[in-house]
Amino acid sequence: MSTLPGMQTSRFLLFRRLIIFFLAGLLIYYHIYTLCGLYLGTGTSAHTTFEYVQSVLRVMITLSLLLVVFGKSWALYGMWVGITGLVATHYWAHFGKLPVDFTLGRHPLSYLKGFIFPSIITMAFHTSSQNGDSNADA
Repeated sequence: MSTLPGMQTSRFLLFRRLIIFFLAGLLIYYHIYTLCGLYLGTGTSAHTTFEYVQSVLRVMITLSLLLVVFGKSWALYGMWVGITGLVATHYWAHFGKLPVDFTLGRHPLSYLKGFIFPSIITMAFHTSSQNGDSNADA
């Protein structure tokens, strides 16, 4: 028989897992949508080195987020490496004066917004694994 504190803990654990699932799902959808638009869209077939580097990072982010959703704590490292690399490529485009549209009129600090969702996912993952989530490190 469950006690009231035990039920509250399991609800809070479920809430954190839902946060991870929702935010990771949004990021996975966004990166897959971006990759499909790049390679299946009506653009040119010649891609730049910048686009290839970003594509590899987006695939890395997507795969690591899928593993995070399935409870693999070590996949958080891959997520962070991919996100940091993607933010670095945004700075490469911004300060390297690459011919991309997303840099127009943007402040250089605006690219740091890319760390918000991964930070929330990491905090939710670590707090859920500390409170007895047996799948967190499996």
